[in-house]
Amino acid sequence: MAYKISDKCISCGACAGECPVSCISQGDGKYEIDPNQCIECGSCASVCPVEAPVPDEE
Repeated sequence: MAYKISDKCISCGACAGECPVSCISQGDGKYEIDPNQCIECGSCASVCPVEAPVPDEE
């Protein structure tokens, strides 16, 4: 299950720097995760100061 970034995102960029497959990029007002590249490692969630990356349960 890929991760997604919730509206809690403060655009600090910590998650993008931590992603081992570089699937996180700046989007419109918040960072976004490419679900086709996400390897579900959770690295982004572990470094986020506001807990914005969450498993995409859709």
